[in-house]
Amino acid sequence: MEARSITAEVPMVPRMSEDPAELVPELAEVSAALFRVTGNGSVPRSTISLVQLRAGQIVGSTYLTVLHTGFLRKAGESEERITSVASWPDSPYFTGAERAALALVEAVLQPSADGERVPNELYAQAAEHYEAKALATLMFAIGQVNFFIPVALIAKPVPGRSFTDPWK
Repeated sequence: MEARSITAEVPMVPRMSEDPAELVPELAEVSAALFRVTGNGSVPRSTISLVQLRAGQIVGSTYLTVLHTGFLRKAGESEERITSVASWPDSPYFTGAERAALALVEAVLQPSADGERVPNELYAQAAEHYEAKALATLMFAIGQVNFFIPVALIAKPVPGRSFTDPWK
């Protein structure tokens, strides 16, 4: 596989020319169900979007990063909070609960030199901030973005286009 030059411009076209959701229409049901699960109100939508933005950053997906940044802006989040997600451990803009959520998504998506990705200590810290239903919802929110990571990385929808139409 040939590497792209660091100075080469990235084209504004999707890698996969056909919308995967049109090719596999059953995806609509799965996507809607995941959105209902994460939107049950036990975890603030802003926290879910922060976690999903961080996931996009970790896996290097411009599409997911732009998408979730846009969701946060539309929800009225400050630029300071949005831009400091990448450096959240040093940022003063997040609550303890948000920090626990961001730590969880990082633990799930990044290999651990110490073995277990989500150690008991991290789980206990998250459980201090989230009751059982909220912790399960947060877990599913991480799973929701993980479900769409292959689409973002393999099909490469165009960043910045409408969430419902990134394929044109």
